[in-house]
Amino acid sequence: MGPLAVTQLLALISLTVAMDNGLLKTPPMGWMAWERFRCDIDCKDDPENCIREDLFRDMADRLVEDGWKELGYEYVIIDDCWMSMLRDEHGRLQPDPFRFPGGIAKLARYIHDRGLKLGIYADMGTHTCMGFPGTTLDTINIDAQTFASWGVDYLKFDGCSSNPIEQMLGYPLMSKALNATGRPMAYSCSWPVYVGGLPPKVNYSLLGDICHLWRNYVDIQDSWDSVQGIVEWFSNNQDDLQPAAGPGRWNDPDMLIIGNFGLSVDQARAQMALWAIMAAPLIMSNDLRNLDNSARFILQNKVAVAINQDSMGIQGRRLLQEKNHIEVYWRPLSHSASALVFLSRRTDMPSLYHTSLAKLKYDTGNYEAYDVFTGSTVTGLNATTQFTLSINPSGVVMWYVPLPSIKRKMY
Repeated sequence: MGPLAVTQLLALISLTVAMDNGLLKTPPMGWMAWERFRCDIDCKDDPENCIREDLFRDMADRLVEDGWKELGYEYVIIDDCWMSMLRDEHGRLQPDPFRFPGGIAKLARYIHDRGLKLGIYADMGTHTCMGFPGTTLDTINIDAQTFASWGVDYLKFDGCSSNPIEQMLGYPLMSKALNATGRPMAYSCSWPVYVGGLPPKVNYSLLGDICHLWRNYVDIQDSWDSVQGIVEWFSNNQDDLQPAAGPGRWNDPDMLIIGNFGLSVDQARAQMALWAIMAAPLIMSNDLRNLDNSARFILQNKVAVAINQDSMGIQGRRLLQEKNHIEVYWRPLSHSASALVFLSRRTDMPSLYHTSLAKLKYDTGNYEAYDVFTGSTVTGLNATTQFTLSINPSGVVMWYVPLPSIKRKMY
């Protein structure tokens, strides 16, 4: 197929695709298996951690019983390695019969009965990233119908084992196929990360029409270096990425790794704060059965969640990079409020940061700010008041600034 034919076919597909089914008007929240549990299929020697139906039932129970659901964490998402190595006699994907003996439909009912939603994983290509059966162009429709028949609510569509032409055709075709099922399903596309994540190779206008969210950049790993690398990439490219986001269409910097092994408490607060500023999906990948209190308090911080879920859906931006390794991030919120995050890139000692709201382009006026993680209120601020913050190494101070007189321009 030549380039012109591909372009014409893509244009035809795009005319018939609009993934506007009313879902994800705010960033999705929930839990996903991958970063914490990977492709552990050794259920004989590691039954507590292997990818099987009991793991997802356990996480659904924890979401309901431990206060996550009431905050908005509603998706339980299966990632790679759930499948049998063979499709069934009708050409349909099927779960591994030993690890998912009840089948996906029964698991979906269990999750739905608890007021939650089920997500599943597939891959645009001959094989998934871990070598299980992929979804090729000729199986897109049957796979979409299969997921709908099982009661799936969310599809993560990866892109291993496919080429750019197949991805260019397949991602819009899957959007169309999901719409055709009649079942509203959130659609997460990994397409951008496979072609560099940036225009002109990525058409974010098209993505916003066919997907609810998309992975822009590399997978997160359980380390502060990984979190920093993702934040740096998104900030360096914010002029391209920030305008693409909004209600029903979200940039996805990948999972929250809070509660695992790689982040300190300060670094965990930093990830939560920055994901809130970026209007990022709040999809945890951790072990909710064994979560310590510090991680729980961070992930269940009602103000941080509310900032992330703000109905305007405007992604925030990095405003400043100071020579002393302090960075300032800002996000506009509903009712003319805003959020600020002061991040220290230092790793050796706390930093004192001296600034004013005027330096951050706030208008003249009297302000107060709520400290999201300490719960204290900073009063007596006007735009020109110099204030000093102490920021822990690789940590943040996060403010919610509620005064209605704040006005600033996006730049």
